[in-house]
Amino acid sequence: MSRCTPTNKETYADQGDNMTANKHGIEVLQDPSLNKTTGFTESEKQSLGLTGLVPDVTESIETQLSRVLLQLKEKATDLDRFIYLMNLLDTNETLFYRTLMSDPARFLEIVYDPTIGEACLKFDHIMRRPHGMYLSIKRKGHVKEVLRNWPVKDVRFICVTNAGRILGLGDLGANGMGIPIGKLQLYTAAAGVPPQGLLPMYLDAGTNNETYLSDPLYVGLRQHRPSSDELYAFVDEFVEAVQEVFPNCCIHFEDWTGVDAVALLARYRNRVSCYNDDLQGTAGVTLAGLINALKITGGELKNQRILFLGAGSAAIGLADLVVSALGQEGVAKEVARQQIRFFDTQGLVVAGRPGLAAHKLPYAHKLPSSKPFNHLDLATEQPQIVTAIEDFKPTILIGVSTVGKLFSQEVVEAMSRHNERPIIFALSNPTQKHECLPQDAYAWSKGKAVYAGGVQFPPVQLGGQTYLPSQANNLYIFPAVGMAIYATNAKRVTDEMFIEAAHAVADQVTPEQLKLGMLFPPQSNILEVEIQTAARVAKLVFDSGLARVERPSDLVSFIREHVYKPEYREEVTSATRAA
Repeated sequence: MSRCTPTNKETYADQGDNMTANKHGIEVLQDPSLNKTTGFTESEKQSLGLTGLVPDVTESIETQLSRVLLQLKEKATDLDRFIYLMNLLDTNETLFYRTLMSDPARFLEIVYDPTIGEACLKFDHIMRRPHGMYLSIKRKGHVKEVLRNWPVKDVRFICVTNAGRILGLGDLGANGMGIPIGKLQLYTAAAGVPPQGLLPMYLDAGTNNETYLSDPLYVGLRQHRPSSDELYAFVDEFVEAVQEVFPNCCIHFEDWTGVDAVALLARYRNRVSCYNDDLQGTAGVTLAGLINALKITGGELKNQRILFLGAGSAAIGLADLVVSALGQEGVAKEVARQQIRFFDTQGLVVAGRPGLAAHKLPYAHKLPSSKPFNHLDLATEQPQIVTAIEDFKPTILIGVSTVGKLFSQEVVEAMSRHNERPIIFALSNPTQKHECLPQDAYAWSKGKAVYAGGVQFPPVQLGGQTYLPSQANNLYIFPAVGMAIYATNAKRVTDEMFIEAAHAVADQVTPEQLKLGMLFPPQSNILEVEIQTAARVAKLVFDSGLARVERPSDLVSFIREHVYKPEYREEVTSATRAA
């Protein structure tokens, strides 16, 4: 069935009524999507059987928010605040999102990066209540039946991980479930995608993390990961089941190992609505940063030489998106790829190197090989990187290696010798995995570097000047693309959507902000940034013939009509009475 704005709203209202119409008394308070805690009116208390079960007041959501902020202030660490907010989500979903959206620059880094890394490491120890679905490979042959256990029947996004590579932390098994939970919260908090249609999922095929396998509190399967053939067969069943059980759903692949991420995206992207945020979302936000960095340096993308330190899925995804973006400017793929080189754990990626992964082959150039790189002995091995810089003379250095301090003073100085304004992006996270801290990049380049990191850093004072490090955070891209997909009910997801999102984000940075070194818009206004970006992407969806709804006359207004507002439903009482 095609979907327009009224149909969409009615669908979710109907679902909510069907799930809650028979609930009464304490059952209402136990449903976080329905619970208002101290916000129920007198008539609602009478109708829903809540008299005496809640304090005899009717507080506004703003009063409730002030209490939340007070309690958060008293927490000692961001992990404590994360746990508190997850408990709030368990009891009052509306107030949870009202809190996040009240100050996104403050709260998004608590419910997601960088706090989410620590939360995932301790996920099985701090777990209060399961969120989303845990789909075990033991259920192979019965995936459709498992999916039908989810109470919402019109799921629009499933964010699914097998937790093979969580951030820069590696294989976290079931502890990686914190990532899809957090990602989908960003859909709502940053872009206003309604939370009712969002489903986080851990596809549990085991883990090779021996620490977790021996931990008595570990909540995943206690077995090692299967072969790729067995895993992919299970994913095939999952993808096919989604098409039947949730026909309007887009699958968001998240934090799979690099080889699996590339292979699975290629396997499904032309068959179903899906994308991989590690490949396309990371690439999109980095492209946005490069677009604005080049406004500062005065260059054009087609004339740049890019050296990647790290050649995993994020690096390959970014390189592929850069090649696609250059293709829109008339640059042939073969020419564009010659401007990109990779440096991985085996040194330079070169043609003829034994055992080279298939996804690296397009960027394996005919160059002299180098010896294997030992990231555990950076002092000895970093001259290889300097040699690569001296040979290639890159204008852009991008770190996606998950190796902390990989960009040494010698590396940054080499970049500075060949560039008046070297572009240096250190994108690995969490913070201890950063290739280079901003204060070092600015100091070693004598203030010339145009810098972006994977997490937000405070301003840097150097030589009487203030530098504002930028954060290349995926939250600028994937929630907006998600909103565009949701609003248009897009049939497929394309690279062009992420390229358009990158340009839309870049265009929202003012000349004054660029002068301060800002490459991305302020997160304090993230919802408006996402709305404008989603409208641009939605236009592309309509222009490409991928939308399954009628094209509106005003795309920005069209997106605004779909934005979730964290306000209490007035119709709860009438819905219950009608039942």
